[in-house]
Order: sequence, then C-alpha cells, then structure tokens
Amino acid sequence: MSPSTTDRRRSTPRLLLAFVTMLATLTAGMVTAVVGAAPASAATICEQYGTVDAGSYVIQNNRWGTGATQCIDTTANGFTITQQDGVGNTSGTPVSYPSIFLGCHYSTCSPGTPLPKQLSTIGSAPTSIGYTYTSSGTYNASYDIWLNANTDVSGVQDTEIMIWFNRQGSIQPIGSQTGTATIAGRTWAVWTGNNGSNNVVSYVSASPIGSLSFDVMGFVDDTFTRGAQYGDASWYLTSVQAGFEPWIGGVGLTVNSFSASVTNGGGTEPTVPGAPGTPTTSNVTSSGLTLGWAAASGTVTGYQVERATGSGDAWALVGSPAATTFTDTGLAAGTTYRYRVRAVNGAGTSAYSPVTTVTTSLPDGGGSAGCTTSAAVQNQWTGGYTLTVTVTNSGTSSISGWRSTVTLPAGHTHAGSWPAAATVSGQTVTEASQSWNGSLAPGQSVTWGLQATRPTSDSSVPTAFACTTP
Repeated sequence: MSPSTTDRRRSTPRLLLAFVTMLATLTAGMVTAVVGAAPASAATICEQYGTVDAGSYVIQNNRWGTGATQCIDTTANGFTITQQDGVGNTSGTPVSYPSIFLGCHYSTCSPGTPLPKQLSTIGSAPTSIGYTYTSSGTYNASYDIWLNANTDVSGVQDTEIMIWFNRQGSIQPIGSQTGTATIAGRTWAVWTGNNGSNNVVSYVSASPIGSLSFDVMGFVDDTFTRGAQYGDASWYLTSVQAGFEPWIGGVGLTVNSFSASVTNGGGTEPTVPGAPGTPTTSNVTSSGLTLGWAAASGTVTGYQVERATGSGDAWALVGSPAATTFTDTGLAAGTTYRYRVRAVNGAGTSAYSPVTTVTTSLPDGGGSAGCTTSAAVQNQWTGGYTLTVTVTNSGTSSISGWRSTVTLPAGHTHAGSWPAAATVSGQTVTEASQSWNGSLAPGQSVTWGLQATRPTSDSSVPTAFACTTP
C-alpha cells in the first residue's frame, strides 16, 4: 500500500517551505458567492515549488518527490501537465501533486479566502471539477478536503478527506476498505486509516469520473458518521484542493475547470468581520519590527499576519495574534518586506488590510544605520496613488536629521511630495528632513507624503525604500 497523500506531503522538505497551498476562495456576506476566478494570464511553471495566482485560486507545480523535471501550463481555473520526467515507487510515494486550491494550508492562503470557516456555520459548499485523463501512466486524480479542530493552518491538519475520481495502476489509498457510501448520486468505496500524523478517509470511485458537481459537505457529513476521531461540527473547513498525483508519466493530465463556494447556514453564527486598518510599523531594526493596526469591525477572535519579501514573492502566514499588534523577528538586514493582516472569527476570515511595505535597517556601522523608511498606501486609483511614508529612528541614540528615499517602479512618475518638495533623480524620490522634523529620539517616527502616477494597466506600488542619517 502506498502512504496517504497527507503522509506523503508531510515527510518531505517541501513542507518545511510551506508550499502546500490552498484552494480558491469565497467572498464574505450572508452568502459567500461562487468564487469567480478572474481570467489570469496563462503561465508555464517548471520551478519545483512554483505557484501562480489564478483569480481567487492558487495553482502549484509542487514537484516534491523527485529531482526530475515537471512543467504545467496554467489557465484561469486549471492546468495541464506538459512534462513529467520523474518515476516513483508504486508501493511508496508519488513524485508530485500539481493542484489548484482554495483556503489555507501550511501557512499559505489563497487570495481573499474566508477559510478557515467553522463547519457549524456552513450551509453548503458547492464545488465542481472537470478532468481530462490519459490512458498511460500510473496516477490518481484526487480532490482533498481538509478539516481541523481549530483555525491553526500552520501545520498538520487533523483530518484529510480524499475523493479519488480516478486511479490508474497499482496504487491505493491508505488503510483498508471499511464500507461504502452513496454521495453526489454515486457509490463510493470508503477506505479509512491513519498515517501517523492524522486520520484519512478516502472515497474511491469504481470507474473514472470526468466531471462532477457536488456539495463538499456531503462527504464531510458522511465522514463524521464513521467515528468521533474524524471531527464534528465545531471543527473548521480549512481548505480544498484538486489535482493529480503521478507516479509514472502524467503528460496530458488536465484539470479543465475548478470552482468552489460556501454558503452560511442558519442560526445565530457571526458574520465575517470587517477588514483591519492599514498596518503601521515601529521599532524597526536590522532583524525585527513591530506591526500595529486598527481593529476590524464585528466579532473578532484573532488576526492573521502575512508577510512577503520584495514585490512579487508569495505571501506566507507569520503570526496569529489575538490582539492588534505583532512583533516579527529573525528578519534579514537591509531587506524590504510587505505585510498584510486579516481578521478571523467562526464565520471565516475578513478581506485583507491594505499592504504596508518596510525595509529593515543595516547593522550598526552600515550605510543606513540609525533610521528606516516604510510606506503604506493612503489612497489609489486607476493611474495613480498616494503614500504615507514613515521615517523611524531605529538606532539607540537620537538623530538630528535624515534623508528618506522611495524608489518608484518603472513607468511611474513622481507627482508631488509634502510637507517639503522632494528631490527626484530617475525613479528615486528623496525627502530631506526640515528644521522642525529632523530630530528623532530612538523609536520615534515622523511621516511625509508622496503622490505618483502610473500606467492605467499597472496596479503596483513602490517596494524599495532607504534612509540615511547625517
């Protein structure tokens, strides 16, 4: 028998990199609407753990079990395996799990997802999937439903429900067949087992299914009838994902389309909270900083803080504080980071706060020791934006002046600065301190403003900042 999908994912280095991500998302309200993936630019991914956002979903290559090449061509709501050179042991693990997903998994969340969401607050979770199979190779086509007793999505989840739409070759789920079930108008063989980390319930079709629309909750409800160890209505739906696990071959396997949605159930469950305020930074050093933000409206049980480096790296969950502050440590000196925050309660997660960007200082003796520059979007529109730029004394003694710089992305044009006119050299905008705002005690901050224009097709904002002292 091969280990379960759960076991395979957790026994590999890819999990240390938190590249098991989640399946697409649902918007808030009394009814969370079908996740409409806005058309995404087609992309080919060959990187081992490469990902691409596809509207509200994430598509991942996730070649975790082999060093051989694998490539996928992505679409707005699916993908095709175009190259797969690895060969796995059919008594062991597959070579990869390319998939499309919604939700939060191993500290990665799909854009705007309201998951995790408490099962007692879900009325239904309709979804649809369409596959194209090949006649050669050894693989399965699977749809995963992940459940957890709480909202912690940073590691192993408590229960995995696997729906096997097709399997080709001598592979099988973990455990053994312990029954059958009729769900979504079909009869499934039910396998149950445990991989040493979590419980697994697998629903296996007797013949290949090319496409199916169904309610995720049908499989969840049946799973709960098979033992209290699998969970109950107080648990959370944390993510769903669909794709292929190839052992041998796989070129041509295609997820033609994927969609998912969640509707709220009846009763007195809370509504999804409002978005938190724009994060602000303080106590910025070469290795850490503190974030703070205005509380979200509505019932809030906690917050999720996500961080990314540079301008295009993937977001990762770095903290789940109960309060409206978070201290991030272990950062790299002189590095630009982006932060965003969202609120959580039993009904799901809020929209994200605006993004704040900050650059850590260099170590003592470095060229920008003593102060740091960070920025948050104050307002933006088609063709332009304004920033609130914060200068912070990150040293241990008072400073008497500073020079703060913001580098505009290519194609952006400086349109004004305040309280004083800035100096512009190429794409670099520099604001110098004045007699009344140059003296800063350790940890003290002062702000200045910047306005810029950008092409109407461009939604980016600056991500590169610096600060120097006399």
